[in-house]
Amino acid sequence: MKELKPKLFDVMKSYSGKQLVRDIISGIIVAIIALPLSIALAIASGVSPEQGLYTAIIAGFFISFFGGSRVQIGGPTAAFVVIICGIVTQYGMSGLTVATILAGILLVIMGICHFGSLIKYIPYTITTGFTCGIAVTLFVGQIKDFLGLSMESVPSDFLPKMIAYGENITSVNWWALGIGALAVLIMIFWPKVTNKIPGSLIAIVITTVIVTVFELPVNTIGSVYGELSSSFPTITFPDISFDLIKQMLSPAFTIAILAGIESLLSAVVSDGMIGDTHKSNAELVGQGLGNIFSGLFGGIPATGAIARTAANVRNGGRTPIAGIVHCVTLTAILLVCMPIAAKIPMTTLAAVLLVVAANMADWKSFFHLCKTAPKSDIIVLVMTFALTVFFDLVIAIEAGVVVTALLFLKRLSDTSQIRSWKYVGEPDIAENEQENIMDLPKEIRVFEISGPLFFAAADKLLGITAKSFTRVLILRMRSVPAIDISAMRRLEELYQNLKKKDITLVLSHVNEQPMHAFEKEGFVKLVGKENFCVNINEAIERAKQILNDDKQ
Repeated sequence: MKELKPKLFDVMKSYSGKQLVRDIISGIIVAIIALPLSIALAIASGVSPEQGLYTAIIAGFFISFFGGSRVQIGGPTAAFVVIICGIVTQYGMSGLTVATILAGILLVIMGICHFGSLIKYIPYTITTGFTCGIAVTLFVGQIKDFLGLSMESVPSDFLPKMIAYGENITSVNWWALGIGALAVLIMIFWPKVTNKIPGSLIAIVITTVIVTVFELPVNTIGSVYGELSSSFPTITFPDISFDLIKQMLSPAFTIAILAGIESLLSAVVSDGMIGDTHKSNAELVGQGLGNIFSGLFGGIPATGAIARTAANVRNGGRTPIAGIVHCVTLTAILLVCMPIAAKIPMTTLAAVLLVVAANMADWKSFFHLCKTAPKSDIIVLVMTFALTVFFDLVIAIEAGVVVTALLFLKRLSDTSQIRSWKYVGEPDIAENEQENIMDLPKEIRVFEISGPLFFAAADKLLGITAKSFTRVLILRMRSVPAIDISAMRRLEELYQNLKKKDITLVLSHVNEQPMHAFEKEGFVKLVGKENFCVNINEAIERAKQILNDDKQ
């Protein structure tokens, strides 16, 4: 249970007033950074602007309070935009709420079952592929608002969306494009002035003032979404049916895996920044509770946000108190400042997300992998990227994991080899086979097996053959670390075939796992314990003894 204990309870033992001041300052700064991102990500996901703040407040609180990292900041992130938009389009808000809650439950179960360390087994090719795919999809999704196109609706799929943009390109609002371009330029050059205040916030303030003062014909949050609610959310339970739960299981699983990967990656990055070690399983539980309550309070999926977590560390945050202060600050903004937020231009929010999309895509790694990685890895990378862009993230991750597993099994199967020993006097002995040459009676045949014997490699046992004069067949298994039931069945078939030909099977140097499997399956009793030898020399002596016994 120590692994599931929230990090907050550990750090409070030595908490000081000085650190409290630092955490409060950092929490306020991070809230200012999170404000425009939360609103922009909510709009990009197809939900109301307030829901982005609900998520940052509710999920952020539970992630900080119950999580396993000292400095993790939770909230909505760009990685979820694609999947949320797809769920809302197909199943509505009820479907999204159910998927969010189910994902939270899955994350809690993963944490309780100590699955925190298993997330690392998601291949780098898959994470790179879907990250770049999400970046492209997020970027393309902002074109309408950035250009101010006059379109009643935008298709959800990539190709129809691009076609629709092309058909409506003549309706560009040049005022909106100019304001959006100004926002991008501010975000690019503002870090040269200072890193204390985020460029996105400066861009929003400046462009909002310009549009309001000069009454420019540019869509704002208020003109598109109407009056924004400035009240704190209340718990609402969605209309749940068994069919809806079944439909949402697959998206929920994808959200849970994605949340687990992103949050633990963020925790690892922040560990390096502060010299600490997070509790991966407690972090999964915190993420799970955050998503459960985010769904109940009308929010969207959340996870640890790397950029906001890094900003927390840079500004002096060292305990979960900073994350909690960030939630309190956002709550105050929600209750007081939402009428002002309604004046923010839609093109500015689109510009914020265009910059986010450009920064989140690791194209350098993507193209480097395409040049240097094995063909199987390139297939997984490109396939995951393409499926994310042209279909959706659920299909991309599922297909990526399945194909990766199959390709891995193929590679593992290729490492399993079965070689027949050569004998003095045999023709065509290769140079690399010299070590396997022995002066043995022709009635003794030796095969050396290397690599794991499992279902993908089991058929290689069919390559073990005996000549008409063979009386003893030795299997040297010193390089076999493991065996599964499929290979066991093949060995039993081999034993029965040899028995019919009056050939004795002898096994040499059987390792611990295969030996345990042989004993459990009754194979040791079937072959005879005397025919299991410690090493090859003992196996050869046993084979010679069998030949002598046959001659007598």
